[in-house]
Amino acid sequence: MRRTVPSRHHDIADDLRRQITTGRIKPGERLPSESGLADRYKVSTATLRSALGALQGEGLIEKIHGRGNFVRHRPRKIMYVGGWGTLDPWTAAETALRVTDQATAIEARGHLASLLRVPTGSPLTEFLSISYEGESPHSLARIYVPDEPEPTEPLGTDPSYVRTEASFAVLSALSAEVRETVSARLPTPDEATTLRINPGLAVLAITRVAADIAGRVLEAALLVFPGDRVEAVFTTHHVTDER
Repeated sequence: MRRTVPSRHHDIADDLRRQITTGRIKPGERLPSESGLADRYKVSTATLRSALGALQGEGLIEKIHGRGNFVRHRPRKIMYVGGWGTLDPWTAAETALRVTDQATAIEARGHLASLLRVPTGSPLTEFLSISYEGESPHSLARIYVPDEPEPTEPLGTDPSYVRTEASFAVLSALSAEVRETVSARLPTPDEATTLRINPGLAVLAITRVAADIAGRVLEAALLVFPGDRVEAVFTTHHVTDER
């Protein structure tokens, strides 16, 4: 019977994995350059990158453009509290989570126009919110608000800034109903790049729509959490008829 010999990139991944899990290479530490590692293991750069890709897929390392490959701090799960989008303050505080926001003026097209129930081409404001654990992206949200005179919670005057509390909460204080649709799927290429995750890692995707008492949509949010970094909790409130 023919014996299967492990490919070279598996051997390299095993060796680097062992160094990381035993603490020889510590969280936050930068790995040697790819060309340096290829020389050390006497393999091609392509073979070396296959090994690094396997470790990225396992969440052990991350590649930061222009800086190199770094050993990841093991991400701790946070809790997403359904209904208002709050990231639970206890778990968020434990992971030292912070959220940045950037506002952009866009027009409603396709799925967005449908979600917000506005005509195609209607002006919107998009808030791109990214949460960070240390310097590593943890989760992201795109929140869309129709440009109407309805007041919402102000996000600040600077187009990019850091929130004082870690939250992807509903912006409008006038919401009477919040509807959320939850699904597990693979990330889009843009999501994988923004979150620095392997395209094969499943994400928890939440589409949230907030409406006022008349049924008019005040905002829609598309939230994306890598599946290994979040637990979502939803509480059902039973309504009793007091007539």
